[in-house]
Amino acid sequence: MSHPALVPNSVAVITGGASGIGLAAASHFARLGLKVCIADHDADKLARAAELLTYVAPGGSTDIMSLGVDVSHRNEIERLEAAVRGRFGGTDVLMNNAGIQPGSQMFGPPNAWQHVLNVNLWGIIHGAQVFAPSMIARGRPGLIINTGSKQGITTPPGDPAYNVAKAGVKAFTEALAHELRNTQINGQACEISAHLLIPGFVFTGLTARGRTEKPASAWTAEQTVEFMIASLAKGDFYILCPDNDVPRALDEKRIAWAAGDIIENRPALSRWHPDYAEAFKRFVDGGK
Repeated sequence: MSHPALVPNSVAVITGGASGIGLAAASHFARLGLKVCIADHDADKLARAAELLTYVAPGGSTDIMSLGVDVSHRNEIERLEAAVRGRFGGTDVLMNNAGIQPGSQMFGPPNAWQHVLNVNLWGIIHGAQVFAPSMIARGRPGLIINTGSKQGITTPPGDPAYNVAKAGVKAFTEALAHELRNTQINGQACEISAHLLIPGFVFTGLTARGRTEKPASAWTAEQTVEFMIASLAKGDFYILCPDNDVPRALDEKRIAWAAGDIIENRPALSRWHPDYAEAFKRFVDGGK
């Protein structure tokens, strides 16, 4: 059984929908018969993606719309929500997926940090805060899917701005899920649920870094979306995706070790501390 919001004539909005996971999700939703709006900042990619979606949507161009949006600006998200409401009557599925990863340094330029936080964290906050009230008021089953990252959970060294943003996405989405499940509309429980998508290594424009062929260790965006859909059908909040290199069991070990830094009072990011290298290896291998 699929999620009750993923049915023909429901309305899905996907930010960062012109490529990668966003476009794969939009294609999947369109094939299911949903009306789909993709939003992105790249006009050329957006036009090509919208054309592609018209070929897979049962209703063709009637069921597809696109809009150029910079998710870091709340007024542009408000414009997006109003446009979708005007075209399709409202939104049932919101996928806050837009994200960037230009790289960052701890003492790097403040504007670089601000840009990453504005898109990767504030873009998701804006999306949920603008869309959720009208989604709730519809009184229909719905979904809000926020794209997070394993880097927001284990916070590895090397890209602190991205980690901070994605850690914020995790905390925000947890709070959103709690808020929604405690919300009532006309005396009835709200039927909108929030979910945190945590991709593994996915070969997209964001991760390609000059490569033209998918590395053997990576999943495709389509595989990630298929896993997401199956997880939504089960009601999972944390959609923790494996890839061809890292199975779920290893992800669980890494996450547990990260939490253990606090419980065991180890140094921050002890997984990358030379004094704890052997201990971490034993932990992953099944020892203590």
